[in-house]
Amino acid sequence: MQIKFLCFLLVSALSWHNSEPARILGVFAFPGRSHWMMIDAILNELLDRGHEVTCIANYPLSRRHENYTEIRIAPIYDFWKESVKVDSIYELTDISIHRMLVDFLYSLGLETTEHAFKRENVRHFLRNDKSRFDLILAEQFYQESFLMLAHKYRAPVVTVGTFGFAQYMGPLMGMMNMWSHVPHEFLPFTDRMSFWQRLYNSATSAYELLLRSFYYMPRQEAMALEHFDHLKGPLPKVADLERQVSVMLLNSYAPLTSTRAKVPGLIQVGGLHIKEPKPLPTDLQKFLDEAHEGAVYFSLGTNLRSADMPKDKLSAILAVFRSMKQRIVWKYEDESIQNLPSNVMIKSWLPQSDILAHPNVKVFITHGGLLGTQEGVHRAVPMLGIPIYCDQHLNMNKAVLGGYAVKLYFPNVTESSFRWALNELLHKPEYKTNMDRVSAVFRDRPMSSLEESAYWIEYVIRHKGAPQLRSAGLDLPWVSFALLDVVGVVLAALLVLVWVIRKMVFVMCGKSALKKKVE
Repeated sequence: MQIKFLCFLLVSALSWHNSEPARILGVFAFPGRSHWMMIDAILNELLDRGHEVTCIANYPLSRRHENYTEIRIAPIYDFWKESVKVDSIYELTDISIHRMLVDFLYSLGLETTEHAFKRENVRHFLRNDKSRFDLILAEQFYQESFLMLAHKYRAPVVTVGTFGFAQYMGPLMGMMNMWSHVPHEFLPFTDRMSFWQRLYNSATSAYELLLRSFYYMPRQEAMALEHFDHLKGPLPKVADLERQVSVMLLNSYAPLTSTRAKVPGLIQVGGLHIKEPKPLPTDLQKFLDEAHEGAVYFSLGTNLRSADMPKDKLSAILAVFRSMKQRIVWKYEDESIQNLPSNVMIKSWLPQSDILAHPNVKVFITHGGLLGTQEGVHRAVPMLGIPIYCDQHLNMNKAVLGGYAVKLYFPNVTESSFRWALNELLHKPEYKTNMDRVSAVFRDRPMSSLEESAYWIEYVIRHKGAPQLRSAGLDLPWVSFALLDVVGVVLAALLVLVWVIRKMVFVMCGKSALKKKVE
């Protein structure tokens, strides 16, 4: 009896784990190291499930695998040097939404995509490959012209939103964004906005949709026509291809993102890159083990360099660290820095998630990037957020609202403000209490986010694009989608009714006046 039961469990596990092995083409042209962490985890899970993966990417997979074929984009495009039109990344703190989109995101998206298309090995693959693929797996981050691969291979598409939820994604999946309580990802608002914030949020969101439709997408369209001109027949529009995406795997999860309506094809899998903590390097382990007063971990992520920080900010931060009893582990890219306090350890690279898992780490100083915020919440470490650009402000506003973080505006960082923020987090227990509560919610899931990602990818493969997930709203013209045609007809009917009533009143009044005159 026990043997039969064990056999049943084994068969059930195998059938759940995977259906048939599939051939998957991945395309991840954006050279963001932090983005690759999420993608790498998904690719490894798919390989473990027996799938065969070919991938156009900037970075190597974290391990060798016989079923993995790499088409490397080399050299890696230095978008911070080539595409970002500012002298220092710290200047992005005060950049306008228009410049953030046009001079930053759209620019780096178009230029990194063009760079990938022009690599000889990529070009050769696009023009000469005759393989069959069951699925296109692509990053949902300003690389839209690569969706033409779905047309070439007649394959369904799953995209990975490494950036989390963006305003333009809703309409692509047949959903209207409710700007009344869904803040634009680049605005420092929460889901509880005042009237003026709702007005500004609506204007910003509408402006981005127009800018994307009439400025950005035509450029991606032109790029697709240029690099896929070898395909026979008229090519579909990229804008139509992205409306055929079956599933978007979003790097977000409650309660780190505001609650909002969503269609079945929008799947939240935030935190899938987080693994069980590994042993720390010996010197780091000893440094933290001996932090009897607690420790602070400080990192501004992979793109922001602490070493490039203005000197007045650096001096203020070092002065506070020098006066503290706690030990500080700091991701600082220039290990030759002078006059470093004895309680501070700096390294140009650090295993962030593993450090945050150490029980002596009491505070995480962060720029508020999405992956780092998820790691801090997963490990239940209260945060001091110093956001600089993009969604970092929104992430930290949500954290402040949840009571598990303190936020400092970078231009206002002084010795006094920095000391106050750290004292708040170190000495007021409510921050840790709130963080424990939020962490429990973030980790409470029906299955791991990595398993869920693989499930939906395999679901789309099994059901040949899963058309049952697609909203019928995608087939409506935008006037009908927004019910403007219905509103127009109702208003017209009301106007006709008012006109008829007005005419009847005039006729009635005219007859009444005529009767009186006759009498």
